[in-house]
Amino acid sequence: MGIFSRMTDIINSNINAMLDQAEDPEKMIRLIIQEMEDTLVEVRSSSARVLADRKTAARRLEQVQAEADSWEDKARLAISKEREDLARAALQEKRSIEEEIAVVEEELKATDEHIAQLNGEVAQLQQKLSDAKAKQKAILMRSKTVESRIKVKRQMHREALDSAFQRFEHFERRIDTLESQLDAMDLGRDVAPDLAAEISSLQEDARITDELERLKSEMGGKDSH
Repeated sequence: MGIFSRMTDIINSNINAMLDQAEDPEKMIRLIIQEMEDTLVEVRSSSARVLADRKTAARRLEQVQAEADSWEDKARLAISKEREDLARAALQEKRSIEEEIAVVEEELKATDEHIAQLNGEVAQLQQKLSDAKAKQKAILMRSKTVESRIKVKRQMHREALDSAFQRFEHFERRIDTLESQLDAMDLGRDVAPDLAAEISSLQEDARITDELERLKSEMGGKDSH
């Protein structure tokens, strides 16, 4: 089912209001333009038929007008020949044809009014179609702008996250370095000395003891004198 039910619906339509109420404005404007274009084709097709009918009626009017003129000429001829009876009959035929002329003229008048109405409707429809296409361009541009802004925001968000992760990794590496330095400072404190070092310590202690005893002995000897 179409959006519009008749030509006047399109002419009286408020495109902005229809788009404001639509869930998908981009899809709605495409449907509106499609139906307007289809309607324009139908109206132009109807106009072509009406124009063809007018040409036929105009030709018919020329024919019956020529017949009426012919019967008048015959009436004139009959009068010139003093045949009033024939002249009267000829005028009677002319009168009958003039009645047909009036009918054809009325038909032409109605056809011209119809054509004028169609011309006005086509002009209004074309204007509506132009407005709809302009609106479609605006919607597409707005849609592209929004998509671009979303893309930029996503990129900025991604970059912000990457930056945050980089800072976190940097701080994590600094903490690892500090902890490693602390661990290095504690190396050897809780580890038992090896055998060689322990023996060396004993030997050093023995030498110091011997030296101490020697000094005591020498000092003792001096005191005895």
